[in-house]
Amino acid sequence: MRKYFVISGFAAAMIATSWLARAGTGEGSTSTGYGTSSSGKVPTFTLDQAILTSLQRNPTLLNAEQEIKRTKGVIIQVRAQALPQVNVNANFDWTDPNLVNARTVSTTAGIPIGGTSPGTGASGSLVESPRSQIGDARTFAAAAAPTATPGATNTELSDISYSISVIGTQLIFNGTTFNQIRGTFFQRDSAYFSFRNILDSLLATVKTQFYQVVVNRELIKVQEQSVHLLESQLKDQQNRFEAGTVPRFNVLQAEVALYNQIPQLITAQNNYRISKITLAKTLGLDFQPGRGENPPLDVIGEMPYNPRTIALANAIEMGKQRRPFLKQARANVLNQLQQVRATAGQYLPTITATGGGEWVSSPINSSWHDISKGWVAGVQGSMPIWDSGAIAGQVVQQRALLSEAKITYDDDVRQVELEVQTAYSNLQQNRELIVSQEKNVEQAEEALRLAKARLDAGAGVQLDVLNAQVQLLTAQSTRLQALFGYNSSLAEFDRATGAQSSYQEMFADLAPRATKTKTYYTGSGVDAEGKRKKADDDSTVRTSSGRSRTSRSK
Repeated sequence: MRKYFVISGFAAAMIATSWLARAGTGEGSTSTGYGTSSSGKVPTFTLDQAILTSLQRNPTLLNAEQEIKRTKGVIIQVRAQALPQVNVNANFDWTDPNLVNARTVSTTAGIPIGGTSPGTGASGSLVESPRSQIGDARTFAAAAAPTATPGATNTELSDISYSISVIGTQLIFNGTTFNQIRGTFFQRDSAYFSFRNILDSLLATVKTQFYQVVVNRELIKVQEQSVHLLESQLKDQQNRFEAGTVPRFNVLQAEVALYNQIPQLITAQNNYRISKITLAKTLGLDFQPGRGENPPLDVIGEMPYNPRTIALANAIEMGKQRRPFLKQARANVLNQLQQVRATAGQYLPTITATGGGEWVSSPINSSWHDISKGWVAGVQGSMPIWDSGAIAGQVVQQRALLSEAKITYDDDVRQVELEVQTAYSNLQQNRELIVSQEKNVEQAEEALRLAKARLDAGAGVQLDVLNAQVQLLTAQSTRLQALFGYNSSLAEFDRATGAQSSYQEMFADLAPRATKTKTYYTGSGVDAEGKRKKADDDSTVRTSSGRSRTSRSK
């Protein structure tokens, strides 16, 4: 009897621990910014609250939003190459006044002293030629006297010089910039569709993890119920053994069954804790040291079952038309097409026009009123004549990348078809499991009741009760797993078909206008570039090397 109390006390402790792990949804709750905080300061979430919190805090989604902003900056940067560029240049020089000999110019009627008349081929000197040493005393005296030379002036240059110019540059024509600008718009669209794809994946992940928390909570209840039944069975067998109506083997068998069930309860509790931590990470919730071992969050909700009628062919076509995954691949193809054109555009000439004004200081006066000013204009042009195949090599590379993008798009179409069909098949499987297990749970409960009644009446054996208990536990667990599988498959189906429009409307301001045009129609009947497929595109015969006889990258 003492052993029974020890076992029962241990089982009761495990059940109490499970209840404490699920605490946090009682009275005294207050509203917080992203959920409901209970009196134990554990935030609680409904499914909608969890989704809204993830849209505000999930780092992967926030990074995708910043990528959209980055591509908008690329558009501004590349577009600036085709717009006017205005630059101001200034220059200021100062020379020491002691360098007079280098700054002084002596002229006589326009001819420097010591020089020759125009046409002699000699150049003037900045310094006077030495006087002749031959002559009479008067000549020497006259030369020694500080008399000015008739018709000659000494001009001293200013020690300060400066200039200011305002020059504008405008690209007139080239074969690369305008294609690159168009390519940046497709890069922006690709970033937006990548954001949409991450959004759809996040919604499916949050739903799946939320339902995982719910199913783990329900599995704990199933395990607790099983432990309670085994405890009562052990107590009954212990009483019968003390009364001498059953052998000790029955008591040992009940103890073993109880001890085998307790580890499953421990595992269910651990799975419940881990599922909460995983969901908190997806929602972007930080660890709070003050909560200790308390759960980071709690959820409010049940495992729903809302059967949905689905036509597979329509679902696949809807997935092709709506999936941002395919639209992102289309944007990549169109962007690569512009890169091919921009690379080939290097063969064309580049023409640039410049114009502006200049202000230059006077060489003999630094005053602003004596400056010289005027206008300047020019046209520059260049064109490659021979580059030894450098541009041709780049064109070959870009065309190969374009072909890779088209092949990737075609494979992405098949990937969408696979994901839709897989989700549809999983929905069918779990729907059938739910229907089958609903009746099975009822039958297992009735079988357990009859096994207990037979044992109490002395017509049955304990093994029948234990087997019936195991069968009931299996049926309940299978039904819960089927419910979880159906809801998670439904979330995956909505992601695969792009049916998360109710939450995408929250980010409508991020959507470029071009993303809503026919350019990004990805339904059946169009190729990677959005052009209508030819009738023989799908029936093209391929050679043994894997190449199509009719396909050629342009």
